[in-house]
Amino acid sequence: MKELPECIALSKQMNEILIGKTVSSVVADKSPHKFAFYGGDPQNYNALLSGKAVQEIKPIAGFVEISFGDEILLLGEGVNTRYLKEGEKVPEKHQLLVEFGDKTAIVCTIQMYGGMWAYRKGENDNPYYLVAVEKPSPLSDAFDEAYFAELMNSSKQTLTMKAFLATEQRIPGLGNGVLQDILFNAKLHPKRKLNTLSEAEKKNLYESIKKTLQKMADEGGRDVEKDIYGNSGNYVTILSNKTVGQPCKVCGEVILKEALMGGSVYVCPGCQKL
Repeated sequence: MKELPECIALSKQMNEILIGKTVSSVVADKSPHKFAFYGGDPQNYNALLSGKAVQEIKPIAGFVEISFGDEILLLGEGVNTRYLKEGEKVPEKHQLLVEFGDKTAIVCTIQMYGGMWAYRKGENDNPYYLVAVEKPSPLSDAFDEAYFAELMNSSKQTLTMKAFLATEQRIPGLGNGVLQDILFNAKLHPKRKLNTLSEAEKKNLYESIKKTLQKMADEGGRDVEKDIYGNSGNYVTILSNKTVGQPCKVCGEVILKEALMGGSVYVCPGCQKL
């Protein structure tokens, strides 16, 4: 699943190639998917967006927002988005296809789940999107140490690190994927609880969130996710399904995969003591 760093990378790529392009047609829900979610009737997307030109693309937490002026196309975290040059074959199955007047296109597919919303500005009432818009990005100046301290102090103190970082939209755009390396860099086990952290560890966690996410974004996203051209990101993950079973490059202990909160976490038992 793409998270904040990938949305930043995708938005940057889209701004380089899509600005000014005019939509010629939109095909939504061509290949029905049980966990593909649309805002309103997807059959209305063509009438809403056709003839409109792309004006701005920006990342909002785990979303990519494409603005056509008064109309918006919003792509959620589970949406795989690819750019098709003129003459490139459109995949037989897709959940959203936006074609432009110059014969290029973006095509969106869903594997696990994902949301795609086309609407007029101000009409999206999706609660996850509204929270993402309201709260500061962890890479913004507003997400400072005082803000983070209040976030921790106002949370249930028996929450694990994973629960604190990746649930309840406390930090929109930060999910189970990016938290692995954040916690590794902070030397914290994902099962550690808030009330066990020292002041020094809290500061390390804050700094790790900032630095790790920025590095991921600067390097075009993680190597376990794809960009708009189908290429893997350049950020080499420390803890992921690519490194499980391998020795930690810091201490030499074997990286483990563990179950936590209905999902998986990756841990170095040497660097992340529980």
